[in-house]
Amino acid sequence: MKVVAVLYPDSDPKAHPDVLASAERALDLGPFLADRGHELVATSDTGDELDTHLRDTEVLITTPFWPVYLDRDRFDRAPSLKLVITAGVGSDHVDPEAAVEHGVTVTEVTGSNVVSVAEHNVLQILALVRNFVPAHEQVADGRWDVADAAQDAHDLEGKTVGLIGLGAIGARTALRLKPFDVTMLYSARHRRSPAEEAVLGVRFARLDDLVARSDVVCAALPLQQGSRSLFDRERLAAMKPGSWLVNTARGAIVDTDALVEAVESGHLAGYAGDTWYPQPAPADHPWRHLPRNAMTIHYSGMTIEAQQRIADGVREILATHLEGAPPPEDYVVGAPES
Repeated sequence: MKVVAVLYPDSDPKAHPDVLASAERALDLGPFLADRGHELVATSDTGDELDTHLRDTEVLITTPFWPVYLDRDRFDRAPSLKLVITAGVGSDHVDPEAAVEHGVTVTEVTGSNVVSVAEHNVLQILALVRNFVPAHEQVADGRWDVADAAQDAHDLEGKTVGLIGLGAIGARTALRLKPFDVTMLYSARHRRSPAEEAVLGVRFARLDDLVARSDVVCAALPLQQGSRSLFDRERLAAMKPGSWLVNTARGAIVDTDALVEAVESGHLAGYAGDTWYPQPAPADHPWRHLPRNAMTIHYSGMTIEAQQRIADGVREILATHLEGAPPPEDYVVGAPES
């Protein structure tokens, strides 16, 4: 069996001994597969080289942090493909209908990095509200202008935070924000029970109401048919003047150009997140130079602890496949009918 892992590059693996999820380490799957007589190809190429390998690949491992965009044409070029494993959470880079049509099961390591992303949400909310990035940049610039840094710095306490999505990541974000004494609203497809809302410290609100009332809006929902460009010009304009938007969900949830206009005009006080579209973000992506931003590259779910959980989950999925058994049900995103 041939397994291809497409993961982000590491230019200096010796300097990063704890990084498992790079193409150079490939989640340390090499010995596991070699001992069982199988071939592992690890690469960062998402173009022609990958297409050559896909001709006889049975298992493809991809990742949201360096995604392979698997559309119908890509599946057509992979006649032996039976299993796609997302090393992480979020498989929106895989066309689900095309996967089913080609008899390919799509899996991901459910829950592997939800703690990491929830912590990153809190980090970026605080970075925006406290105006951390401009104050930090003064250090390297040799400046000491307290008035300039303090002008846009605020307390988080007493603010209203709106969470869009209250799944595994959204719920953990709420738990971590609760001690800050904020009012938390949430919008989700399925409303939580009163007991769950009390534990998390949240109150249900319709999306438009949440957007209009929140000082901070945090997107914690998957990229699906209804969430693509969810924050278009109209919805961004409906946000509270001077509010902040945080998006560690998926870059395509926010309209790229509309966001630039909203921040540059001052309607939004700032934007943060680590997800972009496409990924990796090109050097000229307009969000790289957005004023009052606290963007990072997509690494929120790549803590060392998360990478270990991802590696363990990928190995578990592979082990069941090698045994001819279906993957654990909680890992399955989509599967052809048996």
